[in-house]
Amino acid sequence: MEGVDYLVDERKKAQFDVDAMKIVWAGSRHAFEVSDRISKLVAGDPAFRKDDRTMLPRKELFKNTLRKAAYAWKRIIELRLSEEEASKLRFYVDEPAFTDLHWGMFVPAIKGQGTDEQQQKWLPLAYKMQIIGCYAQTELGHGSNVQGLETTATFDPKTDEFIIHSPTLTSSKWWPGGLGKVSTHAVVYARLITDGKDQGVHGFIVQLRNLEDHNPLPGITLGDIGTKFGNGAYNTMDNGVLRFDHVRIPRDQMLMRVSQVTREGKYMQSDVPRQLVYGTMVYVRQTIVADASCALSRAVCIATRYSAVRRQFGSQNGGPETQVIDYKTQQSRLFPLLASAYAFRFVGEWLNWLYTDVTQKLQANDFSTLPEVHACTAGLKSLTTSATADGIEECRKLCGGHGYLCSSGLPELFAVYVPACTYEGDNIVLLLQVARFLMKTVSQLGTGKKPVGTIAYMGRVKYLMQCRSDAQNAVDWLKPSIVLEAFEARAARMSVACAQNLSKFANPEEGFAELAADLVEAAVAHCQLIVVSKFIEKLQQDIPGKGVKKQLEVLCGIYYLSLLHKYQGDFIATSCISPKQASLANDQLRALYSQVRPNAIALVDAFNYTDHYLGSILGCYDGNVYPKLYEAAWKDPLNESDIPDGYHEYIRPLLKQQLRAARL
Repeated sequence: MEGVDYLVDERKKAQFDVDAMKIVWAGSRHAFEVSDRISKLVAGDPAFRKDDRTMLPRKELFKNTLRKAAYAWKRIIELRLSEEEASKLRFYVDEPAFTDLHWGMFVPAIKGQGTDEQQQKWLPLAYKMQIIGCYAQTELGHGSNVQGLETTATFDPKTDEFIIHSPTLTSSKWWPGGLGKVSTHAVVYARLITDGKDQGVHGFIVQLRNLEDHNPLPGITLGDIGTKFGNGAYNTMDNGVLRFDHVRIPRDQMLMRVSQVTREGKYMQSDVPRQLVYGTMVYVRQTIVADASCALSRAVCIATRYSAVRRQFGSQNGGPETQVIDYKTQQSRLFPLLASAYAFRFVGEWLNWLYTDVTQKLQANDFSTLPEVHACTAGLKSLTTSATADGIEECRKLCGGHGYLCSSGLPELFAVYVPACTYEGDNIVLLLQVARFLMKTVSQLGTGKKPVGTIAYMGRVKYLMQCRSDAQNAVDWLKPSIVLEAFEARAARMSVACAQNLSKFANPEEGFAELAADLVEAAVAHCQLIVVSKFIEKLQQDIPGKGVKKQLEVLCGIYYLSLLHKYQGDFIATSCISPKQASLANDQLRALYSQVRPNAIALVDAFNYTDHYLGSILGCYDGNVYPKLYEAAWKDPLNESDIPDGYHEYIRPLLKQQLRAARL
């Protein structure tokens, strides 16, 4: 049945121009064309096959990833790909590898924290991949608390060198990707010691391996930290452990853009403001939010297509059973995730703009918006990655039993994605940082200092503390002003309530620790407001394409109304809305599900994912699920013979009741 489209009837139902939506999703026509071309290039190349990944033993899996990374580099050179095209190629190869850390952390760290001379020395080597770098910050005993790192870098004025040392077992570097087996160099974070004085944590470029034979250099102990959660998944990466025994490096290998150590051992701050380092962090977190929309949209694409193919129950007189996607329980779980994927896409676009804006301000020595931008990127990283991790798992459940098969693509996608809830800032720790910022904002409200950006609504706190929602019937919940007011009032009231409770403690830090769980909830309310308001702002722009804007309006409504329903306790407890209004909002949400239903398949087609990238039999474009599942089963290594290994030792004696004689 090659070439038959089992979803063709679904595709005919669409009430909008799918090609126009593809461009909205990609961000621009240019971005769409690059993604489309590169994803097809990868999908059409058998060297990038990945359907056997979950069956490979660890060593073979890892070697296979090295092969793909080397082959990808070869193609990048041969095809003379631009930086944009090369990074898309790595994205569509879809395999965690040492290259992620080399390009995503090592290079940006040198760009962000190295002096011009250091960049001229190290970046050309890194760009040509004549050295391979990783980012060695996290330690066995410390992850999120960077200030608590124990590795030391002690300056020796006699030789003009730093001595990098791991004083304890817990100071071993632990987790950096690419470190275990591949990287030749690392940006190592260590406590700078000059003249017996601890100057805090700084970055150093340290060579780890000999460039001739790849052996670890003297004083350096290196290895992989072991198998991780899931089949395939992140086990393609050599997350590593690293210990230093008094390793000496030249003084000029400390990253010195922001602070320096002179030949005499004097510690100095440069005229480059410390805050510039935050630019890199904003950039990394912005890419994580964009990645969340990719991962969630992948899972949603699989679950939506399969929900339209799968039929269960409801057969009338032996007619066809009901498509699972027609059940309201399926819609109420699936469609909010579809809406979230679009919501995260647009907030990611806005963060990209914000990064450019804050970078320009930092270069002009304007740090006024930095605290707000920092809180905003931290909060959105936390919100989107948590929602995406939960969403991928929900999509697996939405696919019933078959979702549990590795060939559904969902177990591996989940296992690859979940570490995002921890790396680059543990999600709860990040929300507590947002909460600190919110508490500070509330405390300054009387001072005449105007809250700006995503926190501007706090400037209307007097009004927000006493307003009552105007919603009188279900369709009122489609009015942006009514929705924004409810979300703003909820966020403001939760923040103010926390601030009032904090003020009852003589010691504010004690209060912060005691009320941490409430503070996290206030931070979540604030972050959800940001996503809702950016989705609404997106819809105020001109969006071309027949019916495209209408579909996005429906998805936006589903996004905020499903949040309002899920968190109605917050909204009602803070008296932003009445129980009656919450019930009207839920009626409106149900009506929106019916509007999305005919467009669901087209809305996931708009992601423009190849079958190769999706890596899922359940999510294949043509919907021909069952023959493909059947065929895939026979490829499992266990099916190489009818008689399994171990039959003669263990099954036959059991059947013949001769176990006493056989030695187990």
